[in-house]
Amino acid sequence: MPDPVEFDFVTMNREVIEEFRANKGKVGGVFADQPLLILHHVGAKTGIKRLSPLATLVEDGRIFIFASKGGSDTHPDWYRNLLADPRVTVELGTETFPATATVVTGAKRDEVYAKQSALHPQFADYQRNAKRLIPVVELIPDRRN
Repeated sequence: MPDPVEFDFVTMNREVIEEFRANKGKVGGVFADQPLLILHHVGAKTGIKRLSPLATLVEDGRIFIFASKGGSDTHPDWYRNLLADPRVTVELGTETFPATATVVTGAKRDEVYAKQSALHPQFADYQRNAKRLIPVVELIPDRRN
């Protein structure tokens, strides 16, 4: 991944979202081996609905995302938005559903992040490069509807 400070995330995200939706949740290129989802969230300051394609780890029916921002020293905007309003919508594969975002902390956070890093070593690099602890967020589906 290019330097996160100089990289155009807006264009990349738009292209990834288009490809994800056109190919039933699959994308190619640098993300070909990485499971992704599209997170629908609301801007904390603007109230504008946002979409973010994010790397995901699905394990035992649990869905995790990682606020890595490519190893940047600042949290991604979507993470700050979830702290303000944890109600989200998730597109995973061909399914779309409401969920609640919950930050995972402590030993469980470390365990989940280590699993993601073992599957996708760039995540270990992101944590090494960042001057912050990269948050892990669990998306808990609201299947009552």
